[in-house]
Amino acid sequence: MALGKLGSSIYEAIRKLIRAPSLDEMAVKELCNDIVRALLQADVNVKLVIDLSKRIEERALRETVPPGISRKEHVVKVVYEEITRLLGSEAQAQPRVTAGRLNTMMFVGIQGSGKTTSAVKVARFFQKRGFKTALICADNYRPGAYAQLKQLGESVRIPVYGTPEERSVIKVVKDGLRKLSQEKFELIIIDTAGRHKDEKGLMEEMRALAEAIKPDEVVLTIDGTIGQQAAAQAQAFNEATKLGSILVTKLDGTAKGGGALSAVAATGAPIEFIGVGEKLEDIERFIPSRFVGRLLGMGDLQGLLERAKEAEVEVSEKTARSILAGKFTLKDMYDQMEAVKKLGPLEHVLSMLPGVSYKIPEDMMETAKTKLDKWKVIIQSMTEEEKEDPRVLNASRVRRIARGAGVKEGDVKEMVKQYENSKKMIKALKGRRMPFLRGLPSARGEIPR
Repeated sequence: MALGKLGSSIYEAIRKLIRAPSLDEMAVKELCNDIVRALLQADVNVKLVIDLSKRIEERALRETVPPGISRKEHVVKVVYEEITRLLGSEAQAQPRVTAGRLNTMMFVGIQGSGKTTSAVKVARFFQKRGFKTALICADNYRPGAYAQLKQLGESVRIPVYGTPEERSVIKVVKDGLRKLSQEKFELIIIDTAGRHKDEKGLMEEMRALAEAIKPDEVVLTIDGTIGQQAAAQAQAFNEATKLGSILVTKLDGTAKGGGALSAVAATGAPIEFIGVGEKLEDIERFIPSRFVGRLLGMGDLQGLLERAKEAEVEVSEKTARSILAGKFTLKDMYDQMEAVKKLGPLEHVLSMLPGVSYKIPEDMMETAKTKLDKWKVIIQSMTEEEKEDPRVLNASRVRRIARGAGVKEGDVKEMVKQYENSKKMIKALKGRRMPFLRGLPSARGEIPR
């Protein structure tokens, strides 16, 4: 999961509070200290962290506990609400794309921030929701910029307009908008050249282009790995061209993402999307409550259902009941591995399951990712009887399966052992839930079309 270390640190701090024999002032202070350490390690601004800690401590010790939940559960609810508040308003950014008319988005950002890929990701995001989308390449400086955008667009059947030989970016974009609007596109995303906040010439060109075409929304892409420096970028670009929203990229593998998200939120600039992986599908709307829910191990079942719907993943009621009962076969395991791959990175999918992501050992997670393809081949080499009941496997069967799959016999035994461990884990998790899930507000957020 993105920001996994931050999430697991806060998750453990909460578990320590839940297990404490009593909830007194010392226990609350210790919780706040643990949260402070975790946030500072994630590069969140010191002042923001101190203010957050004070609010948590004051609310935890002074607020009246609502009926129906314990004081410990109330304290965790306070932590959830305050971290959510740190990352921005719930209603700050909503995708403002209206069906049946032309909507334009102009993407801007520092070179190397992932702007071009993000432009295609957002076009794909709305394409999957029924909108007719297209892209315009407004970067005639970087060699190969048009070719890169065209290749990415074609991979998801999104048309790309561009004339690399034309030096006037304004002319390129105006021509592209005129041509594409005749074809009844509902969303056109303009990918501009990467620029530095101190490059006055390029910043002026960006401002001139925005004035000339008057896009419905200017979207700034910011690299999540830069941490607190994100605030300076957001402010500089906002001064040059009024920003409609911000997209934070590369949140799939850095602790500094917490610093970037909190820094941007502190400027008041609305974060609309976040990039959570390298694939074009790895993008999602930024809804603070749902993001924090995943971060703290509380899950995001609504988000998981949305991903399953987008990926057209269906699980029969019979299979679901078998899995929940821990009675699934190797064939079921194979089908679920295929389904999970469609949903995105494994860590991200597991983060959406309440109380699951931080209970699975990291080495088991890595094993599942690196050996997934090998296990699929092994299962394909089995008979129907062996898939239904692996207990029939003996030395000669294992030898035959290994030969058929082109793997070692130890690989077959390891996969079967992993399968048995997975069954035990699912049985152990059945019916459980984190004690602090009660009383928390549900994560809401309508998805357009």
